Amino acid sequence: MKGVVMLDVCLLGTSGMMPLPGRWLTALMTRLSGSSLLIDCGEGTQIAIREKGWSVNPIDTICFTHYHGDHISGLPGLLLSMGNSDRTEPVTLIGPKGLEKVVNSLRVIAPGLPFKLNFIELTEKEHEINVNGYNLKAFRVNHNVTCYGYTITVPRGGRFYPELAKKNEVPMPLWSKLQKGMTMEFEGKVYTPDMVIGPERKGIKLTYCTDTRPVESLIENAKNADLLICEGMYGEKEKTAKAIENKHMTFYEAAKVAKEADVQELWLTHYSPSLLKPSIYMKDVKKIFENAYAAKDSRSCTLEFAADE
Repeated sequence: MKGVVMLDVCLLGTSGMMPLPGRWLTALMTRLSGSSLLIDCGEGTQIAIREKGWSVNPIDTICFTHYHGDHISGLPGLLLSMGNSDRTEPVTLIGPKGLEKVVNSLRVIAPGLPFKLNFIELTEKEHEINVNGYNLKAFRVNHNVTCYGYTITVPRGGRFYPELAKKNEVPMPLWSKLQKGMTMEFEGKVYTPDMVIGPERKGIKLTYCTDTRPVESLIENAKNADLLICEGMYGEKEKTAKAIENKHMTFYEAAKVAKEADVQELWLTHYSPSLLKPSIYMKDVKKIFENAYAAKDSRSCTLEFAADE
């Protein structure tokens, strides 16, 4: 990817179970180099996209954590809107086993689409998928149905070093192709990319997870993420037992996950409908993990490659 690489991130909705006035159901949208990706698609998702000022047309990948209604009920309307926006390119859908059956059931009310749907069903504890410039990692978490979290990584190659190329006596006409990762043969000698570029640099990493108890798979897959977007169903400390029973997390458990994973920033989301003012609990949350935020709908940021030293 040429030029400055930026991953635009928007948490479209922050509600769990049911939408509320001013709080759509949880969905995340990212944009990278003209491609848009969506994780979860609850009721109100397409309205939230319009409220953000983004378009549904470039969405080419839709991932699902699981098939509870608050995570997928907005899909038929979204697909219809994408069709009405003159989209004709295929769309890839990713989710736990049973995805195609679930989507086809929902498509009873959205039968005719001008684009093809491709399905990737997740059956293992972890899956790695490369799509449209993203490296996606799906990992199983612990909910009362099969549920996955997702890590999005935008990789970054090593820096080009002219002095390294000269040291390795690489002919200058080969430099640009070697920078692109190509192996070249010239005058009987083979030249490889590591003869002109340094080791791979830190890319961009975003982890998204809802509907789970704290689990090692989440901590491991969120390690050193630039941003962790994680469910906090309950802010009230007295609801810990309820969180355990329903296999959700409290704000404080999510903060401990963020601390253990050593992430840069934590956005809480997927609030219980009874939790009207998440922000009032953040003082105690920040004692566990300082860079934590009770996200509101449309909270956004742009993640970029770190500046070279």
